[in-house]
Amino acid sequence: MIETAYTAPSAFGRLQQRSLIVGAVGTVLLVIGFFINPTQGFQASLIGFLFWLGISVGSLALLMLQHLTGGGWGLVIRRTLEAATRVLPYTALMFLVVLVGAYRGSIYPWTDQALMAESEALAIKAHGFLNLRFFTVRALVYFAIWILLAFFLNQWSAAQDRKDDRRLARNMRVLSGPGLVLFVFTVTFASIDWVMSLDPVWSSTIFGLLFVAAWSLSALAFAIAMLAVQAAHEPMSKVVAPLHFHDLGKLLLALVMLWAYFAFSQFLIIWSGNLPEEIQWYLPRTKGGWGTVALVVVILHFALPFLFLLSRSLKRDPHKLVLVAGLILVMRFIDLLWVIKPNPTFSGAKFRISWMDPIALIGFGGVWFFLFLRELRQWPVMPINDPQMPSVLEQARDADHHGADFIEESAA
Repeated sequence: MIETAYTAPSAFGRLQQRSLIVGAVGTVLLVIGFFINPTQGFQASLIGFLFWLGISVGSLALLMLQHLTGGGWGLVIRRTLEAATRVLPYTALMFLVVLVGAYRGSIYPWTDQALMAESEALAIKAHGFLNLRFFTVRALVYFAIWILLAFFLNQWSAAQDRKDDRRLARNMRVLSGPGLVLFVFTVTFASIDWVMSLDPVWSSTIFGLLFVAAWSLSALAFAIAMLAVQAAHEPMSKVVAPLHFHDLGKLLLALVMLWAYFAFSQFLIIWSGNLPEEIQWYLPRTKGGWGTVALVVVILHFALPFLFLLSRSLKRDPHKLVLVAGLILVMRFIDLLWVIKPNPTFSGAKFRISWMDPIALIGFGGVWFFLFLRELRQWPVMPINDPQMPSVLEQARDADHHGADFIEESAA
């Protein structure tokens, strides 16, 4: 059958086992950390949860974008995106740890009723929005929307593998339009709930868009890394062409610029306004150790990727492009630390990073990656009956005919 020609490489099985071992070790260390300092354990869990959730939800956004726009770039990473969205139920379990920390009063200052009663503005927020019951209901709504969107898109995609029916592609395209709108709204409110409310006094109208761009960027960087690994093995080595990496590199550049635009716009508006209730969020993040981290984020999260991705030859070379994607993923974690850690209930103005922060990332991530690879290996690595499949294969054949030119260009 044609499905057997597009099975995932056997190397993924070994990688799946190793990721589970890493996840198990990280989880055990995190549990030990909870016994030593439960408050720090809950706070580290929030950071790890947000990082891996960002890849899953960002993959959902890119998947819907691919259904709307088409193109070979999206088809070659579609199964990676779909597998990442099918791990969303696990990220919901990760959120339960965060929710326990919220009810315990270890993460969010607005759970302290005495603090919220100190001013009329905080009391209004606590009564209407920042209360644990409504916080929990909103989280259930976010996950329900994300999981339902992922469920239908994956179900129709699986049915398309079994039957060449153009109506399935139309269904996915029709759902993706309103789905992207829901993505923007849910990510905006989720970022307000889970991150911006760490400082209940401060607010920003651009903050949600920052996470929309950041989570899409995380997902694309992860998808590029996975495609580079798959392109080194059959069958994807016969499907993926330099043109696909070039297109993905251009989209990566666009998302890097979009994230930087939102980040700089927020900083410029708040800094020029110079209002005490707004500027206080940036003060601890631009001084001392956190100020150094901010400079590192500017250079390694924006400046260097921007300069590298301007190169046409780099975007067409998977070995070089995957290095840029890996750098972006690392900097996404560093940026999360910079956004979250200087909040009052965490380290405040002091530059302090706990050993549990990377441990939570590794523990959650090992299990997440194990489940991701399990999902990826269960389906053909390409949507075999998609209407765009012939054009993608044609691009690969054209690339083979010009293989010598591509090798010569990469060496240069």
